[in-house]
Amino acid sequence: MLGWFYRLMPHEERFFDMFERHAVCLNDGAMALRGMLDGGPRTKDFCQKIYEHEARADVITAEVYEAVRRTFITPFDRGDIRGLITSMDDAIDQMNKTAKAVKLFEVDKFEDQMRQTGDIVVKTAALTGQAIPLLRAMRSHASELNKITEEIVHLEEQSDQLTLEGLKALLQGPARSDAMVYIKGSEIYDHLEKVVDCFQDVANRISGLVIEHL
Repeated sequence: MLGWFYRLMPHEERFFDMFERHAVCLNDGAMALRGMLDGGPRTKDFCQKIYEHEARADVITAEVYEAVRRTFITPFDRGDIRGLITSMDDAIDQMNKTAKAVKLFEVDKFEDQMRQTGDIVVKTAALTGQAIPLLRAMRSHASELNKITEEIVHLEEQSDQLTLEGLKALLQGPARSDAMVYIKGSEIYDHLEKVVDCFQDVANRISGLVIEHL
């Protein structure tokens, strides 16, 4: 009798599908961010691509929130579902904020440490993309998930060091004659570091899920 009603409810698998679609946005956004950090005349084009990927991710995040409200049985705790998609969305939001800062300051030349941090963003996004599908059977993939999340944490530590090195290079170099160089550079470094921090948050969420479901 209630069969028609249950057919209207989102299936558990849809959550994993949405997580994976969002992870694709994260990878696309990370690649666009790295392209932006190469600088030159295409900087604004890459900024626009980041805006577009962030908008796609927002739509998926909204779908997840709606599915949580409409689904009786979820693959894991509702709070964990919201927490995971929110941490993923925070990462691409920070990419978006980085692009907005670049456009605001009209920057089209970037320091080596910025590009290296961009490489780390690409790596952490790719690792996240590897981890998300494994959540469909996290017990079976617990060891692999733990290795991935540990690598993301290690990369975050590298990004912290790159930020320190980059800020020091600015202070000892171009910022000596132009304080605005440091102001602009420190703002961009701050956003880039926060992008990687957000991916660490995603890794922490995944680690927590694995622990809960062992």
